[in-house]
Amino acid sequence: MCEHEQKGVTVWFTGLPCSGKSAVADRLDEILKERGYRAERLDGDIIRKELARDLGFSKSDRFENIRRVTFVAKLLTRNDVCVLTSFISPYREMRDHARREIGSFLEVYVKCPLEVCIRRDVRGMYKLALEGKIKNFTGVSDPYEEPLNPDLVLETDKETLDQSVAKVLGRLKELGVLE
Repeated sequence: MCEHEQKGVTVWFTGLPCSGKSAVADRLDEILKERGYRAERLDGDIIRKELARDLGFSKSDRFENIRRVTFVAKLLTRNDVCVLTSFISPYREMRDHARREIGSFLEVYVKCPLEVCIRRDVRGMYKLALEGKIKNFTGVSDPYEEPLNPDLVLETDKETLDQSVAKVLGRLKELGVLE
């Protein structure tokens, strides 16, 4: 049973691969659940395995992936769940579509310089992309359109994980989503 009256919201983490989107969303998820809130994580890697197995990384496939995620997030949000998404979602148009569809929406730009993201990459994806072995890789061979007016900016190369999470929690309190 939920301990709090709760309004649904989707917190949409966007940024380059390895910028820290999942780390912040995962920690936020833990904190919200510890405090008795209903929260759900929608993560790019998991969605790609479970809901979008049939999609590649072309622009149209990326749009379809985000369209599916937006639908799920909208259902959860309208049922008063705090939805924490972590998707590169490289195009402004996709993020704007998600905001319009979902309504209760907080766009969080996880801003991190490309060279820091490359250093953080434990799976070696950037290396393969830079060698031309991975096509359509955001930040290398595919564009990332930075948000023009995000609701919140996290600079994960300058902030600790706890500082970034605290900024999101603070914004959710300001918006009246959390007590």
